[in-house]
Amino acid sequence: MQEPKALGRVVELVRDLRRRCPWDAAQTPASLRPYLVEEALELDAALGHPDPSHVRDELGDVLLHLAFQIVLGEESGAFGAEDVVKAIEEKMWRRHPLLFPAPAAEGQKRQEGQVGEEGEKGEKPKRVAAAARSWERLKLRDPGRTSLLDGLPPNLPELIAAYRLQERAAGVGFDWPDAQGPLEKVREETTEIAAEMTQGASAARIEAEIGDLFFAAVNLARKLGCDPRAALDRANQRFKERFRTVERLAAERGIDMATAGLDVLDGLWNDAKRAGPGGGGAPA
Repeated sequence: MQEPKALGRVVELVRDLRRRCPWDAAQTPASLRPYLVEEALELDAALGHPDPSHVRDELGDVLLHLAFQIVLGEESGAFGAEDVVKAIEEKMWRRHPLLFPAPAAEGQKRQEGQVGEEGEKGEKPKRVAAAARSWERLKLRDPGRTSLLDGLPPNLPELIAAYRLQERAAGVGFDWPDAQGPLEKVREETTEIAAEMTQGASAARIEAEIGDLFFAAVNLARKLGCDPRAALDRANQRFKERFRTVERLAAERGIDMATAGLDVLDGLWNDAKRAGPGGGGAPA
């Protein structure tokens, strides 16, 4: 088949590597899994970077791995690039019935519909939300699915899994009308944790309540339009910057952090916060 020009060049590059490089020739779909995961995470990190060249480079690395899996599929006779593209086309047709209302005949594109852009100011977010709910419901039509929660990879990071489970449930209306509901749920969960601590609850009970608190916090972030992963990542970065400032201030003041005690360390922490995000200038 004739792949689109850019994709075709990458696919042909992998074919050439498979012919002439012993390492590339020895690879299998399973052997490449850890590298693909690594590259996907590097792309994820690049998407949070202000320099688009980082995204470009990491997209290239991910594209190489996708092309590699396509070539391996070709070699085994399981599938080729045309099969991969056709599968995603058909999935998008199923998931966007308003855009592609006519059934697709073999070898033909679906008839394209249109979604109007008219509406008062503020209507677009409502349309986006409605489309997202429709998307989740339409997933039930996929072969083998019996629940909206089917299809999430079992090794999905826990924070992402919580967010996606909540999104899918919201697709059928199982959702708070606004952020006030999950905010109250966060408060409820902290109260329950305090009660368990007072009663000397088992580690398992505490773990269950902590899990409920995390889940509620993710739901609150979702309802506020906040990516919980990005929020936690920035919180981690702030902590690292401030703690390193605490270490620097302690060294400058001749304080042994291991023996200083919490009151002294807390004072250094407050100084670090006043010094700014990077802790660039210690307060007088």
